[in-house]
Amino acid sequence: ADGGELIIIAPGIKGFGEDDGVDNLIRKYGYVGTPIIMEAMETNDDLKENLSAVAHIIHGSSEGRFNITYCPGHLTREEIESAGYKYGDIEEVKKLYNIGSLKDGWNKREVTDGKTEEFFYVSDPSIGLWATKSRFESSGSTATKDNENVKSVEVSATQVAQGGSGGVGGWEKPPAP
Repeated sequence: ADGGELIIIAPGIKGFGEDDGVDNLIRKYGYVGTPIIMEAMETNDDLKENLSAVAHIIHGSSEGRFNITYCPGHLTREEIESAGYKYGDIEEVKKLYNIGSLKDGWNKREVTDGKTEEFFYVSDPSIGLWATKSRFESSGSTATKDNENVKSVEVSATQVAQGGSGGVGGWEKPPAP
């Protein structure tokens, strides 16, 4: 997924955290990536006292590997962008991706002039992101793409946000030494 985009269609979402405390800290600091939040944790008691919020912020960041576009039903553009995600209009995105016809795993849609876009759909992210390959094989999906091209990503404090992402969706990797 390096260089790709994660589109989150979330019609029911009303906040970022699993509770008010975590939600408030996410709204305060944003999904800024590991180096920045770890540095902030060293100097801010509110983060030191809520390590689950620190973990949530780290897990919610792409660490600069891909863009994250959040399409909420109840949160405003300002709320999404202040947390560090790109905002997507949920109704517009639902027109592009007909959720009712998608299957878990790899799907295709026509983009323009017979060209297609291949994308991976997860209907239930609470299980989909941690699903085993066999879950998608048994559904008849083609979700068994080879992972031989997966590479580790070095996270560096010198990464810089790109493309107006607020630092979450698009980090530029620092130049090689």
